[in-house]
Amino acid sequence: MAPRVDPVRSDAALPARTGVVVVGGGIIGASTALFLARKGVPVLLCEKGGIAAEQSSRNWGWCRKMGRDPRELPLAIESLRLWREMDALTGTETGWRESGILYLSRTQAELAEREAWLAAARPFQLDTRLVTGPEAAALLPGLAGDWVGGLYTPSDGRAEPERAAAAIAGAARKHGAAIVTGCAVRGIETQAGRIAAAVTERGRIACDAVVLAGGVWSRLFCGNLGINLPQLKVISSVLRTEPLDGPEISCGGYGFGLRKRLDGGYNVASWSGNLHDITPDTVRLFRDFIPSLRVKWRDMRLHLGTGFIEAWRVPRRWAPDAPSPFERVRVLDPAPHQPILDQGRDSVTAAFPAFRAMRVAETWGGAIDVTPDEIPVISSVDSLPGFFIATGFTGHGFGIGPGAGRLMAELVTGETPVVDPAPFRFSRFSDGSRLQLSAASRDT
Repeated sequence: MAPRVDPVRSDAALPARTGVVVVGGGIIGASTALFLARKGVPVLLCEKGGIAAEQSSRNWGWCRKMGRDPRELPLAIESLRLWREMDALTGTETGWRESGILYLSRTQAELAEREAWLAAARPFQLDTRLVTGPEAAALLPGLAGDWVGGLYTPSDGRAEPERAAAAIAGAARKHGAAIVTGCAVRGIETQAGRIAAAVTERGRIACDAVVLAGGVWSRLFCGNLGINLPQLKVISSVLRTEPLDGPEISCGGYGFGLRKRLDGGYNVASWSGNLHDITPDTVRLFRDFIPSLRVKWRDMRLHLGTGFIEAWRVPRRWAPDAPSPFERVRVLDPAPHQPILDQGRDSVTAAFPAFRAMRVAETWGGAIDVTPDEIPVISSVDSLPGFFIATGFTGHGFGIGPGAGRLMAELVTGETPVVDPAPFRFSRFSDGSRLQLSAASRDT
């Protein structure tokens, strides 16, 4: 069962021409459209299904600086600044609450890892601090178990995934953006070696630039253009509870993560439990992902089944006047993995005995776009002027989405970027750079 996303009305007709076509109506695409529209740039947000129907509405809802890779921290800091203004920017309730986030540690070794991250992050002057076991218990009423301490950031927060991206898209419309849903972009046309148009299932749209914010679909879209984007997907599993008494602070510990919702319930998931369905791309990109497999994917559950054959049958190339794979699957709605949900439920009830009385209202799965170094691509593509990519957020996209959208809008318009875009350049996968694996922890 998928989360119920606030609906966003689709425009009845496609414009014949616009400045920028943004492909993908998740939080990254919506934020890009908003910041372009605020600059007065004509923009069309084009989504094959519904706004935020995939991972942008299925994540935990954490908005954090804590635990980010140092390369992502400037973007996270900017995003948290924007989250604090989001209700005013959108004119609606996005669920933003500066409630704080706390990472719990069971052992001194785990706490030492948190302390090492804090030392690396010190130049950014965050309000993050180490807390003792008793301090953690005071911050999280009802906490049980032998926790030696944790890492706490009071200024981190939460928002409602089922509301936020839709609110941001609505704000983009108020600033002049067009929004069309149920309309897949099949490809692009070029003229004199640069972007000239986006080709959709409903017709051609002349434009100066295209921003691909397609989440897990981005590799397939790029492949049809002859662009090799190294990206795989993993499936997260989340459950939603009925209202119950519990902590206001979002927290994660061994085996679980939780976030209070506006409706009084909680989103609960396994801290590190995700599933990767082995596909032909797993084989094609195996060498690219070897470092990540050795370090970050140790807790990943690998599955080889019918998904391999189904993915094999998906066309990798298609003509602009032919139906694309994006029209065959309007909304990717993977089933949650019950053993991972069981692990999350067992772990959260061990940490918070009050959760033994929780009633599960629904469960869902979501597909996360992952790059080899677990750092997103927010970049132009040198080989195709006018083409930009914003993808590979590796479970960080919801929290840093507003900042990523602002950065992408600035790259498109050629303005001075709000943060250094070099760590997010697409060319790092092909220019001989040694990829550095992200030091961030993944939330979904």
